[in-house]
Amino acid sequence: QVQLVESGGGLVQAGGSLRLSCAASGTIFSIINAMGWYRQAPGKQRELVVLITSGGITNYADSVKGRFTISRDTTKNTVYLQMNNLAPEDTAVYYCAAVRSEHNIVYVNKVDYWGKGTLVTVSS
Repeated sequence: QVQLVESGGGLVQAGGSLRLSCAASGTIFSIINAMGWYRQAPGKQRELVVLITSGGITNYADSVKGRFTISRDTTKNTVYLQMNNLAPEDTAVYYCAAVRSEHNIVYVNKVDYWGKGTLVTVSS
């Protein structure tokens, strides 16, 4: 069973930065072909922020392009999300996600594994 554990959330002022981490258990990269970060703001649907495939291809939501960067350390089975120039509209619970079939990462209802989420709050 794959487990994902997020960390790094918190309260930050607008314009500030945070780095989220997602640590995966087991030899995840042998069965996982894509990972990503979703977020869910109060009263809104969960949305994909960024994805990274096993081949290293990334894709960002327009709302975070140029501000957020996803990276990974395969030796640590960890994926990171560096968030810069944060804005109040970035406030949400951020979830790490992983899928066995690469194309499923863009479908929230097809994600195989979810973390429990970490709260990011950006004050104005």
